[in-house]
Amino acid sequence: PLPYSSFTSSSVYARGYGAGYAKLNRKQGAGGWSPLDTDRYQWLQVDLGSRKQVVAIVTQGRYGSSDWTSKYRLLYSDTQKNWRPYLQDGNIWTFEGNVNSEGIVRHGLQHTILAHYIRFIPVDWSRKGRIGVRLELYGCSYWADVISFDGHGVISYRFRSKKIKMVKDVISLKFRTTAGDGVLLHGEGQQGDYISLELRRATLQLSINLGSNQYGSIQGHTYVTSGSLLDDDHWHSVVIERYRKNVNFTLDHHTQQFRTNGEFDHLDLDYEISFGGLPESAKPSSGGRGNFVGCMEGITYNGDNITNLVRRKKVDTSSFRNLTFSCAESNSFSVFFNSTSFLRLPGQSDSDTLSVSLSFRTWNPNGLLMFTPLADGWVEVGMTEGKVTVYMNVTQKKNTRIDISSGSGLNDGQWHSVHLNALENYAMLTVDGDEASTVRTAIPIQIQTGGTYYFGGNFLLTNTRSLQRSFQGCMQMIHIDDHLADLRALEQGLIGTFENISLDMCAIIDRCVPNHCEHGGRCSQTWDTFNCNCSGTGYTGATCHTSMYQQSCEEYKHQGKSSGSYWIDPDGSGSISPFRVNCDMTEEKIWTMLKNNLSPQTSVTSADQEGKAVLQITYNVTDEQVNNDALDPVNLLHTAANERHSYWGGSGPGIKKCSCGIEHNCTDPKHYCHCDADLRTWREDAGLLVYKDHLPVSQVVVGDTSRAGSEAKLTIGPLKCQGDRNFWNAASFTSPASYLHFPSFRGETSTDISFYFKTSSTHGVFLENLGTSDFLHIELKGGSMVIFSFDVGSERVELSVHSPVPLNDDQWHRVEAEKNIKEAVLQLNGQYKDIRATPPQGHTKLEFYSELYVGASSGRRGFLGCMRALKINGVTFDLEERAQVTPGVNPGCQGHCSSYGMHCRNGGKCVEQYNGYTCDCSLTAYDGPFCTDDVGGYFETGTLVRYDFLPEGGTLALQEVKSISGVGVPRQTNLTQEELMFSFSTSSAPTILVYISSRTQDYLAVVLRHNGTLQIRYSLGGLTEPYTIDVDHRNMANGQPHSVNITRNLREIRLQLDHYSVSTYTLPEASDTQFNLVKSIFLGKVFETGQIDPILIERYNTPGFVGCLSRVQLNSVAPLKAALRSGLAAPVSTHGILVPSNCGASPLTISPMASASDPWHVEAAGAVFPSNKDKASGDGVDRNAAIIGGIISMVIFTVLCIMVFVIRHMFRHKGSYHTNEAKGAESADCADAAIIVNDPAFTETIDESKKEWFI
Repeated sequence: PLPYSSFTSSSVYARGYGAGYAKLNRKQGAGGWSPLDTDRYQWLQVDLGSRKQVVAIVTQGRYGSSDWTSKYRLLYSDTQKNWRPYLQDGNIWTFEGNVNSEGIVRHGLQHTILAHYIRFIPVDWSRKGRIGVRLELYGCSYWADVISFDGHGVISYRFRSKKIKMVKDVISLKFRTTAGDGVLLHGEGQQGDYISLELRRATLQLSINLGSNQYGSIQGHTYVTSGSLLDDDHWHSVVIERYRKNVNFTLDHHTQQFRTNGEFDHLDLDYEISFGGLPESAKPSSGGRGNFVGCMEGITYNGDNITNLVRRKKVDTSSFRNLTFSCAESNSFSVFFNSTSFLRLPGQSDSDTLSVSLSFRTWNPNGLLMFTPLADGWVEVGMTEGKVTVYMNVTQKKNTRIDISSGSGLNDGQWHSVHLNALENYAMLTVDGDEASTVRTAIPIQIQTGGTYYFGGNFLLTNTRSLQRSFQGCMQMIHIDDHLADLRALEQGLIGTFENISLDMCAIIDRCVPNHCEHGGRCSQTWDTFNCNCSGTGYTGATCHTSMYQQSCEEYKHQGKSSGSYWIDPDGSGSISPFRVNCDMTEEKIWTMLKNNLSPQTSVTSADQEGKAVLQITYNVTDEQVNNDALDPVNLLHTAANERHSYWGGSGPGIKKCSCGIEHNCTDPKHYCHCDADLRTWREDAGLLVYKDHLPVSQVVVGDTSRAGSEAKLTIGPLKCQGDRNFWNAASFTSPASYLHFPSFRGETSTDISFYFKTSSTHGVFLENLGTSDFLHIELKGGSMVIFSFDVGSERVELSVHSPVPLNDDQWHRVEAEKNIKEAVLQLNGQYKDIRATPPQGHTKLEFYSELYVGASSGRRGFLGCMRALKINGVTFDLEERAQVTPGVNPGCQGHCSSYGMHCRNGGKCVEQYNGYTCDCSLTAYDGPFCTDDVGGYFETGTLVRYDFLPEGGTLALQEVKSISGVGVPRQTNLTQEELMFSFSTSSAPTILVYISSRTQDYLAVVLRHNGTLQIRYSLGGLTEPYTIDVDHRNMANGQPHSVNITRNLREIRLQLDHYSVSTYTLPEASDTQFNLVKSIFLGKVFETGQIDPILIERYNTPGFVGCLSRVQLNSVAPLKAALRSGLAAPVSTHGILVPSNCGASPLTISPMASASDPWHVEAAGAVFPSNKDKASGDGVDRNAAIIGGIISMVIFTVLCIMVFVIRHMFRHKGSYHTNEAKGAESADCADAAIIVNDPAFTETIDESKKEWFI
């Protein structure tokens, strides 16, 4: 136990309250220490007798009293000078103390304190009494050899052999200095290997090179930096651990892991390694770097204690002038200012000369350094936008204001000196001792000093108009009238006054080291906080943690996006950066495509000495990006390590044949590829590479290219993968007591959680973590509110978002939660958001969550419903796999149509699937994944389409016709209401567009008359002449697309043309209202054997319709679609030539957001990543472009079918290709069929993937 004399304090309340009584559980004296004044200037100091390692502290209040300390800080020092605050989480740490006089509160220190003296600083105390404390420190002894370096001496540790070749190194040391530059260690070899550790601008830089080749193509130079403000005259610990190319670089508990550049593993050093500077044998190219000035201790190199060897004189220290084994005390005395501080010091009064100098360090660009009143006026020295500015205001006779400034970027945290000297008729301002840059200005009026100097900006003077700008930072070496101010006398109360300053310490903190801005975000800081600039990174948020982009093409599709080029980020906030892909959403399956660097039909040239041409294939992504599991939803793509395979597209591993060799139809039966036939004409070997483990292709080798008369061309299509299994990875919770248990997950300083849910319940816990000290919880409350709560240290943070619409509507909703060192964000459905600042202390406690429960494990009501796509810190949690072994939880989820059914347009029906939904377009005149693609055709002269309704007793029942044809036929054939819709474009008239016949004399006809106007003819019986509707106001045979919608209900007929308003007509009372026995639908021309209106035949049926028809639908029957889709078994026939076309009709698309304002679309203005070279594209529809697109759509379609995803190779002799594949596939010389059948991976790929994975 420490004696009474080891305890000292700032003051003592009374006898018996002395510092020596402040021992845990002691009752002597007044039962603890209490100071005279209860304020923040009080301290209790413990002398540990020598340097000790302190690992924990325990506190109590004063015995039997109302005095205790509820919050406190710790300072430590080796010399009772230059105190250092205990830091944790990048902040001056405030410990939670006592709430009564007898309770014991223990805190283990996250970082061990190594010091001789400890100071206990009360920050908050009992409101019922005053400051009071009893305490105890826990730790162990410490001893190390200390060596003082004066800038001349260098320790040279000679190796036992002239050269060493090390595969593993461990180097450690501690250093302390006030110099910002200097070499700590250095070693090098003749072959260019070296290792160097040095200070540069108070930052530590480790440089290492394991070797570069003589041609310079392999560069091994590697350097990393760590720490900042290391010239603070405190001890800093460094450990360098290297095994081959892997290096751990640790500075003061912060470890950086990196790999060295180049291809070599050994560090080859010659003769020696030096500490404290460069040895005499160092190469001149090492530069004129200065030696280290300061102290080192505990130097070890690969198990050898260098400092101990120096003490025993086993190491060369001849360069030292005076070798000492102690560390000299620093004479500097710093003053630490916060935003409420000021310091007042005296100086000469009534003097005509003013001289003030000081050193400062700060992060703030603005602040008042010094202010002094003059007999007439005042002078102030401050910081303005990182420059030192001087304002002199002399009010004698007339106001005279003089402004001068110097320097730039002085708010960089480094020490900078300022000297202001005002003489009889001029003033000089010098920054950082640079006399050459001294700023001079004339003073027209002589000054007269006032004798009082204020430092820091938080002072109040009523007789001045000075700007009160508080200074946050440190000052030292304050000179007034060329005399160094005695700040120790200030501390003892002998001179000057001060308020809210900390003496003999500089508690500056670099909040950007380590950098909390993720993904390459740029950090900037002030004294109190830091900010991240995320521009150009692809991420957003306070720490650039959250990705701006969706994880896959699948997710874009279900936001209503269409095919195009998009940025995706498969792992969200993970380490893989976003990259651009092409998303093909035209089919039911969503395709993600990665293009390569090889142009189509690339000529194979540049053969090597063996006559082979090697073509390197690269993609616009890294290996890490293409190997991501989210991009590769069914584990199709794997990167590799240069494994060679000898087979071609359309074949399989080990077969050594092209597809024609397997099918026995090669040009020359003696060979197994078309291109092996020595012919003068071009031949092609093409096919799909679908063996999953061998993708992507990274290299293609083509043989025999140097032979005269031999020529080859190569095409490799894009890499293609389908879907996103993570997006649909779901589980259904059927009991409020059910939950999924995941043993652990790593939560970094920044943690993000996202998932989709749907439920009909009003309450339920989505997920939670219930550790002993950690807490995280997300729940649904009241059917319309989501709550996110978590602990930061001893504080609980809660965020809530209220939805204006119910969340228990059994539709999908998305929750995104993020917490980082600055703030917490909760977002619902991408639009409703709550943001809260997080407490500055306690973030490191959240680095590990012990267990995660999806659902409620604490007895509360768990979540009832479906959850999918749960992702935490970029990692998708496999809900389906865990649900398979968990009672009360089922894998997968049904009911996607309730959320996404609105995407099925034009009468398309949403169909549930296990992992999503599809749109059934069979009862519509449209096609495509969302039933938005027009189905139409171009009619030449004489072309007609006939669709027949089968009689009730025919060979096929109506129900069977409906199911087989895929297009609905109404059960009733006597219609009292019908809806006819179609679009057309033509330049010829007169003509019949649509004619609907019956087994009676009833019919409906839509025709264009001679002048191009539209006429609708209804004949339902009861009238002598058909009822006609004439639209006389416009010529519709103008080559433009037009749409027609005719709806009849009994006698009421509603007609809509194009975008015009609806017109209403009424059948005469004498007319029948029933369309009897509908028989056929004719398009383009009528060819009917029964009775037919002779006027139609005479005026409109010859020569027939020439032009385009599309979107033709009568109720649920789509005759034109049935005619154009060969896969549909329908009672439809076509006469003449019918060419598929959409007739230039405006495509119907799902567009919830204009592309110009859509941040996800790569062409959106301002949203292009990472460059902004792409032009913004508008959202308007260019009708002329649409017409042109319709005309050439078939050409584009044909070209794409030929070019995309097909590998073509024309050559005289077979080649081989390389993959980057890690697994070695063993090829056996066996029968082709045996290889294909016996290899399950290849069998699976061929069976499942002929249409899915193309290259």
